Amino acid sequence: MHLPRPLSLALLGAYLAAPLFPAAAAPDAAPSLLRSFKRLALSDQFWCEGASFADFNQDGKNDVAAGPWWWEGPDFIERREIYPPTTTFQLALGELTKVTVPGFEGGLGKQNTYSDNFFSFPRDFNGDGFPDLLIVGFPGQFTSWFENPKSPAQPWTKHPIFPHTDNESPTFTDLTGDGKPELVCITGGAYGYASPDWTQPAKPWDWHPISPNKGYGNFTHGLGVGDVNGDGRADLLEKDGWYEQPPTLAGDPLWEHHPVSFAQAGGAQMFAYDVNGDGRNDVITSLAAHGFGLAWHEQDAQGNFKPHLIIGQKPEENPYGVKFSELHALSLADINGDGLQDIVTGKRFWSHGRIGDPDRNDEAVLYWFELQREPRVEYIPHRIDNNSGVGTQLVTGDINGDHLPDIVVGNKKGIFVLLQETKPATPAEIEAARPQPTPPQ
Repeated sequence: MHLPRPLSLALLGAYLAAPLFPAAAAPDAAPSLLRSFKRLALSDQFWCEGASFADFNQDGKNDVAAGPWWWEGPDFIERREIYPPTTTFQLALGELTKVTVPGFEGGLGKQNTYSDNFFSFPRDFNGDGFPDLLIVGFPGQFTSWFENPKSPAQPWTKHPIFPHTDNESPTFTDLTGDGKPELVCITGGAYGYASPDWTQPAKPWDWHPISPNKGYGNFTHGLGVGDVNGDGRADLLEKDGWYEQPPTLAGDPLWEHHPVSFAQAGGAQMFAYDVNGDGRNDVITSLAAHGFGLAWHEQDAQGNFKPHLIIGQKPEENPYGVKFSELHALSLADINGDGLQDIVTGKRFWSHGRIGDPDRNDEAVLYWFELQREPRVEYIPHRIDNNSGVGTQLVTGDINGDHLPDIVVGNKKGIFVLLQETKPATPAEIEAARPQPTPPQ
């Protein structure tokens, strides 16, 4: 079994003793692990649509950044300011009584509003050993990075570096293969990336278009980075196909577009990943950020793609009867340590407020979909929580240092950390906890 990160001897023994979901075992078989998530609510106010984590004070413990604050780990009780939290709204409690509520009007209110903080990406931009924070605001507005002052008592310095970040799933990752990340997004109607001069990262970043101006707008949905054709170079995924990175980027050449209908309405983050283990990367995407659908698209030897629906708009479209709307953020993570990347996603509660989107008032669920390849490719849904959901960004990783992937989200419900927990269990207990397919109607 491939283990992508170090485990303690106790956990390693548990992994080797039995598979995660054994079909049957003798009564005295060694225990395996039951998985659950502990939900920590850092705030019930609406400040952001994304959140992230890093060791901002360099004390050896990860902290959480969301909106205008960061919370000190490991307990996330002490809150420190990144930029002034000045936004408030008036909430009517009755015909004459109103109260002032901090934050943007979200789940605590009644009207639909949007925050000024959609994505946050930690990175040590100035090389001083302390993580800074790149914040992408409302689509179409300025992107800035905030310089870590290295002292909780000092303000973070704001460095505006890019004036117009479009697309509702921009990302900050190494697209070019130079070992350093770029801001991948849309601007001026074209896909491309913005890169800093790393000797002077506070200066405005340079724009490199990779597509012609096709009129892509501020609120275009769906974007990802991954090696689609297996040539060792990262390509750009979008809802209508993928842009192939050329052998050289000298002179900013336009990239060849390969049309594929991955998601007509546009989803969220997109991934190139070998789902079925045949050596070719497939494509994983949600189908409609404000509607329904999650799918993986199987790539054949000729570069054609066949869609496989994971969940749709009806319970019967998923073998386990799972369906929810507004899949506005996705992440891949090996949740159970079996060496396969699972899908983490959920409902972005009130994407457009109390009216408009389908099922907008349903529970703000969060799920992980366990990838199994045998006896056939299948994604098994496991509910994590029903009162957090996702924003436009969903970050997974080992937050508390126990070698288990955790989750952090910010949205109209608030700011949440979901810490994965495990406990030994017998094979019978594991089997009893396993989701069961829904009988055919």
